[in-house]
Amino acid sequence: MPLSKIGDIHIYYETHGRGDPLLLIMGYGSNSGHWHAILDKLATQRRVIIFDNRGTGRSDKPDIPYTAQMLVGDVIGMLDNLDINKTDVFGVSMGGMIAQELALSYPERINALVLGCTSCGGSHAVPSSKEAIEFLFNVEINKLSIEERALATIPWLWNPDFTEKHPEAVKQYVAVTSEYPTPPYAYTCQANFIITFTSYDRLPALKAHTLVICGSKDRLISPENSRILASRIPGAELAIIENGGHGFITDSAEQASHIILDFLKKHPL
Repeated sequence: MPLSKIGDIHIYYETHGRGDPLLLIMGYGSNSGHWHAILDKLATQRRVIIFDNRGTGRSDKPDIPYTAQMLVGDVIGMLDNLDINKTDVFGVSMGGMIAQELALSYPERINALVLGCTSCGGSHAVPSSKEAIEFLFNVEINKLSIEERALATIPWLWNPDFTEKHPEAVKQYVAVTSEYPTPPYAYTCQANFIITFTSYDRLPALKAHTLVICGSKDRLISPENSRILASRIPGAELAIIENGGHGFITDSAEQASHIILDFLKKHPL
């Protein structure tokens, strides 16, 4: 089992494919297995590195508030252990926030940046709906079984048409979530980072070639947040996938992978 020791914790990672490195950073409470629908498509052209953020999957899960410095430090430490001096990065949701912090703190390590279904955080972000916030951060959800929580998450990720037509995707999502479940306290640890994160005032200083991408039907993070990011980052491109949900890496995996790979080709390492 590939583990990268960074300070006093271990981070689980995998590499797939060959070529220039592309690091994928997953979102809130999810593990690296949730990349499955888009992973092979990206790995046809790139050496893709996936990993479990602290608190999830097979990585260590310290019960302390997670900060930007910690989460970015995990990424940099892993890249150092893999002898990767510079990489492209694709982060989704909370992973997109980590990716922003990474590119702002270590501009020399990042070539191209893809920010998926994420926001700048803070007062300049378009807030999620009351229902979405209650779903994400209400401690009552922790009373559900792992399978029940996974099933309750799906309507927030994909539109009903996709779910109805792709029961195998539902089964896969539940299986991946259940195999390495995120403990309730770890959701709280990661939520500390999400709640305190803000990048709006710093975004004009972002140097990386940037693509901002989201689904038009995202129920968790308003697509308007992607427009804000694209407007603040110099030279950023914006792609909004029609009918894609917050989980566009699954419900629109084919289209998203083409958009991302085409963008990366324009900005070779």
